[in-house]
Amino acid sequence: MNEQQIFAKCAWRLIPFMVVLYFVNFLDRVNVGFAALTMNRDLGFSPSVYGIGAGAFFIGYFLCEVPSNVILARVGARFWIFRIMLTWGVLAAACALIQGTASFVALRFLLGIAEAGFYPGMLLYLTYWFPRTYRAQFLACFIAAAPLATVIGGPLSGFVLELDGIGGLRGWQWLFLLEGAPAFVLAFAVLKFLPDGPHAAAWLAPAEKETIATRLALEDTGGHRDVWSALRDPRVYVLALVIFGTGFARFGIGLWLPLIVQGMGFSNLEVGFVVAAPYVIAAGAMILWARSSDRRNERIWHVAAPVIVAALGLVFASLTHSNLLLFAALACAVVCIEATQGPFWSLPSSFLGGAAAAGGIGLIAATGQLGAFFGSSTMGVLRQATGGYTFGMVVLAGALTMSAALVLALSRTMAPQAKLAAGT
Repeated sequence: MNEQQIFAKCAWRLIPFMVVLYFVNFLDRVNVGFAALTMNRDLGFSPSVYGIGAGAFFIGYFLCEVPSNVILARVGARFWIFRIMLTWGVLAAACALIQGTASFVALRFLLGIAEAGFYPGMLLYLTYWFPRTYRAQFLACFIAAAPLATVIGGPLSGFVLELDGIGGLRGWQWLFLLEGAPAFVLAFAVLKFLPDGPHAAAWLAPAEKETIATRLALEDTGGHRDVWSALRDPRVYVLALVIFGTGFARFGIGLWLPLIVQGMGFSNLEVGFVVAAPYVIAAGAMILWARSSDRRNERIWHVAAPVIVAALGLVFASLTHSNLLLFAALACAVVCIEATQGPFWSLPSSFLGGAAAAGGIGLIAATGQLGAFFGSSTMGVLRQATGGYTFGMVVLAGALTMSAALVLALSRTMAPQAKLAAGT
């Protein structure tokens, strides 16, 4: 079996299962946007209260993401991902107990703490298995679970909301219960299907393990290996600011899109299908764009170009008075932002390795969650203050413009690493 076949074997063994895990993870993170269609009315939440409560998740995530990733690197992915999923499943279901503002904010904050480390942990885990030549496309295949969670979760959430009144529970309570349970169950599947690394994979022959280890060792270019050296590298903070801006817009749109679509006159059930549409396109775009990045040995413009287009889409959305054009512009922004994920997450591992990758990727991802908090809460505050979404969309576009400028500013320092990340 040649090298390419070995990595393809690893991909087929790992990535479908990881996609299922991230699908559930992302669904439990954003299903509050669909719950809000009835929860806000039932509990009397204003736009600003909803925005802050929904965003509280990302504060908890931000605070615990770096230490969680460092722990994963020390104790192993298998046990640590099991722990993460078990606790987040319980807390995701517990959101059905929300009774007011305090419990809403508290449970979302605790859910963020519970989930912290899953996403950057999975990004780090993929670097244990795949060399840089393949990394963007495999990262994109994994991250594509995020738009797929909306594609499937949107209509599913619409159906679950129709259970309103059954068993004395509101539809949004059933939503949290039914969509939180899979994480708890899948936690035990992690113990069986997610080895700590190639060395622990019973389905790899000794020669295959050696091939993987040798290939990855060849890519060790002497970059940062310890956490503190990574945290002193300015490039880590610039990349963190880039993902802050894209996370600001990504969740500023994502957590409010169901409410925006509902405001166009669609029913709760119809909202799920309408919101799913741009994410269907986004899932395919992510994989195709990442393959282009790997094939062309280029990362910087594969991040900057779609971010610029997304910013222009949001500016257009703020100017149009047509619901159709508004939705088309928001859909364009969604697709473009999602498409950046594979190329972007290939950049940190081009100059970080070992514990440095754990800490650096954790910090970058954590800052993205902080951006998500400010994006969702800013949209809520501006929606309440202005009575519409226009100004909020302009602010989201501004955050994306900052991200594009920063990643282009990195082109000189990242160009050599970006080439290495593609295997040249």
